[in-house]
Amino acid sequence: MIKAVDLFCGAGGLTKGLEKAGIDVELGIDIDPDCVYPYEANNRARFLLKSVEHLKAEDLFSKTNKKTLRLLAGCAPCQPFSGYRKGIESKTDKRWKLLREFKRLIEETSPEFVTMENVPRLQGEKVFFEFVKSLEKNGYHVSYSVVLCADYGIPQQRQRLVLLASKLGPIKLIPPTHPPKKHKTVADAIGDLPRIKAGGALRNDPLHASRNLTPINLKRIRASSPGGTWRDWNKKLVTKCHKKKSGTTYPSVYGRMDWNKPAPTMTTQFFGFGNGRFGHPTQDRAISLREGAIIQTFPKNYKFVEPNKEISFERLGRLIGNAVPVRLGEVIGKSIKIHTQQVKRAK
Repeated sequence: MIKAVDLFCGAGGLTKGLEKAGIDVELGIDIDPDCVYPYEANNRARFLLKSVEHLKAEDLFSKTNKKTLRLLAGCAPCQPFSGYRKGIESKTDKRWKLLREFKRLIEETSPEFVTMENVPRLQGEKVFFEFVKSLEKNGYHVSYSVVLCADYGIPQQRQRLVLLASKLGPIKLIPPTHPPKKHKTVADAIGDLPRIKAGGALRNDPLHASRNLTPINLKRIRASSPGGTWRDWNKKLVTKCHKKKSGTTYPSVYGRMDWNKPAPTMTTQFFGFGNGRFGHPTQDRAISLREGAIIQTFPKNYKFVEPNKEISFERLGRLIGNAVPVRLGEVIGKSIKIHTQQVKRAK
């Protein structure tokens, strides 16, 4: 049996994926109170609202027997390392400490397995080098690689750095399951959802809601075609910032998705038409919160908000955009399970 603790668990994407792979997640930990309901409403694990800086070894794993293997997952918030930040974050930002806190907890609990998912840029940072060296020093076999999520059945072009570590022997992620010709597309993911208008929502699924568009943005999306850019518009529709030389390097904002390709990377602002290529392929609106969650491979019935509670685009966009795609969590879990079986057969 493998028991897991999910640090920085967010709304539960990694936990749900690990559960689907047959791993028993006991506990999810996060500092964000908005995560409590979606995490507990959709997963078997309990939730602990606590900062990783205040965690102790005894907070994590419950009593286990000799047959129980432990997994500590720590997908720390990626903002300090994200290319989207364009240098905004300082290296003195306290979130740089999160990976070191994760390292501390690994050293204190010594679990058999460790996993981490983050942005590719992290592997070039000193803090990541320190993290890997610490694992190796403490007896772990470590592997890591940058993964194109579409290669594993996730309908988006998201690239992630995935690390696996094991005290039992060499470990690696399972090979890609979806070659390029079989990548899941936007149509595969959300093509069957009911139509809604900008500013509208589906009565029996309040999360299938799209943000309203201003009159000028409604004209802009109507002038947009899947895969096209704002450069195709009439000059009267082009924003002032894009007319400047500095704005010409952002061609994918105010764009529509293409039905026949994977979606772009879901960010925390995916619900806004002007925030990236987040326009619906055929409907004159940005994608809905539910569509963003499905592209992140959350189940279609995943609960993010308590019944009759207000829907906040900013809050839910953050929870969904920051999540580990459920399918990637499942791939990580399957990799660990297969590794465990291989180790047993080798004995």
